[in-house]
Amino acid sequence: MKQKNLQRVNLKNIAIVLNQPRFPENIGSTARAMQNMGIKKLIIVSPQNCDLSKVMKLATHAAYDIIENMIEHHSLDNALSSFHYIVGTTARLGGYRFDIQTPHICANNLINISHNNNIAIVFGPEDRGLTNNEVKRCHALVNIPTAGFSSLNLSQAVMVFCYELFMANSASTSSFVPKLAENHELERMYQRLEDVLTRIDFINHENPDHWMNNIRRFFSRLQIRSRDVRVILGICRQMDWYVGQHTTERKDKLGEYH
Repeated sequence: MKQKNLQRVNLKNIAIVLNQPRFPENIGSTARAMQNMGIKKLIIVSPQNCDLSKVMKLATHAAYDIIENMIEHHSLDNALSSFHYIVGTTARLGGYRFDIQTPHICANNLINISHNNNIAIVFGPEDRGLTNNEVKRCHALVNIPTAGFSSLNLSQAVMVFCYELFMANSASTSSFVPKLAENHELERMYQRLEDVLTRIDFINHENPDHWMNNIRRFFSRLQIRSRDVRVILGICRQMDWYVGQHTTERKDKLGEYH
């Protein structure tokens, strides 16, 4: 009986992003977990303490290359700018945190996406996790189920996710996922949409985040490419021009009545 070729996550296109980690030991333990599971790209954002002697001690010699090639950024926006797909991790549920996946489900969903796209798996600070403002930049959210006590050590959470990525495979027919728009392109598009939709009163001026989060979730379910972003930006420019023309005409007519 002929075996089907298994489709797996392209681990070379996966990066673990630690946003504002507090303890150097957790950075080292994260590198060790990544090495165990074959993931090599580590990004840290504004670490509170990055004492390399403590980092290396927990990384052990096996993961030294991950630490040596680790990239540091001063803002999460810069760190995520060039990624095509972003997964945020969260212990908190509810509020703006909808459509939460388990690591197992998310890892399997990433199989096809990872072939042509760079993916960031983002973990927040140990004491508070990712904020709502940081979560809204993510295409997908993941929560690790626990037996009542939801707080996991940072490196333990990384290990759980990396293990699921390493084990994820599918014998089904591969579904092609194109190269998606980079994060900086999407953020520019969302900012332009918010400006225009607020201007035409589609978005409530008093609570724009609520409406924009709905719009972000809608677009996150689609495979938005760079050319799609350009089309949407073009529509926004035309809407902006149209509103400006009619605003000028109304002012001119009001002037005539006076």
